[in-house]
Amino acid sequence: MILIFCVFAFAKSYSQTAQNSTKVYKKRVLETTEVDFLTSYYSQDGDNAAVSGGIGTEELTDITGTFVVSIPLNDDDVLTIDAGVSAYTSASSSNVGPFDGGGTADPFQASSGASSSDTWANVTGSYSHSSDDRNDIWSATVSVSTEYDYFSAGVGGSYTKLFNEKNTEVSVKANVFIDSWSLIYPTELRAPENGDDDDDDDFNINNYTITGNPNYNPQFVPIESSGRNTYALGFGFSQILHKNVQGSLALDLVKQQGLLSTPFQRVYFADVEDSFIEDFQLADDIERLPDSRFKVALGGRLNWYLNEIFTVRTFYRYYFDDWGISSHTASIEVPIKITDKFTLYPSYRFYNQTAADYFKPYESALSTDEFYTSDYDLSEYSANQIGFGVSYTDIFAKAHIWKLGLKSIDLKFYQYDRDTSFSSSIITAGFKFVMD
Repeated sequence: MILIFCVFAFAKSYSQTAQNSTKVYKKRVLETTEVDFLTSYYSQDGDNAAVSGGIGTEELTDITGTFVVSIPLNDDDVLTIDAGVSAYTSASSSNVGPFDGGGTADPFQASSGASSSDTWANVTGSYSHSSDDRNDIWSATVSVSTEYDYFSAGVGGSYTKLFNEKNTEVSVKANVFIDSWSLIYPTELRAPENGDDDDDDDFNINNYTITGNPNYNPQFVPIESSGRNTYALGFGFSQILHKNVQGSLALDLVKQQGLLSTPFQRVYFADVEDSFIEDFQLADDIERLPDSRFKVALGGRLNWYLNEIFTVRTFYRYYFDDWGISSHTASIEVPIKITDKFTLYPSYRFYNQTAADYFKPYESALSTDEFYTSDYDLSEYSANQIGFGVSYTDIFAKAHIWKLGLKSIDLKFYQYDRDTSFSSSIITAGFKFVMD
């Protein structure tokens, strides 16, 4: 909160300075400081947890809160600060260490270990400059995010050109992210008997009775590098096709290098006899994936203003990568303006993808394979999402909280279902304020 108040004070002083020094009128890019507060509640469940080798609970809940403060530095420049925190509890990731003594170990039951919850935090700062005629826009971005086992730093920039009396827009953007992991392995692979002298979980496999194959001896080799770099390049084109119709195209290219597998996700081999402690199967290995990946996505939007009540927004994207995944995404949203201040947002989204070359369901990988994963995010599946939202807008911002006028409220709900066992739902709320 101290940070937020400091930003407000900075914005107020900058606004006053700009007003005092203005001699020639120019329409500002942003008239006054805007503050957005965004929050969401997300829940999911399923029976194909990658942490337990493609079986087990995927139950997870997440609560997120984000402040976005946009500050007009002068007529042409805007500074935006985006700061957010996300806290989750996960029955799935809790089974990174399932043998915590809190009950019988079972992939379909949550453990009470330290990995059962975590907090993610992110801060992003961006600066944009518009030319006097508002036909050229440059921006630069810096970001930092962190959680218990992960840290990321990113930089980026973009350039947008408008011409043809602002009916046509082209843009290019580029981002680089430098990430690092803390290498956390499944508990049974961190035990001293498996070559790890730093057993911070105090787990000793000799204190447990192993059933199935009692001679559990995984040929586990720790990962050598924990870094990952991501390079993203995007191109955009937008055109007003008719006074009521606007279309756009986008091309995104992403190159990743480094650690692209998740160290605590188990894999079970078809050619290795199973070993268990209680009801939990011990890992034969962890997920192994190539150290590079190239992604391409090509998409388009078509928005059609039918009349003062109805608008139709459509979207399509085709994606493919060099891991063997290709996908199609199609969505439609129909905003319905029921009054001057209230709009409804029903929507539908369809998604379909092929499986990665390295995806192996539970106990399908072989110990002789070079790469393997039982993460169902990389499997073949189709998904449907339905959504509904409502927004309230008051351009005069008559309602106030402190020195902030409430300009809009957005509430949305989405239900997502895959043709596997996975489903999720999310409720989001957004509040936009303007500073007096």
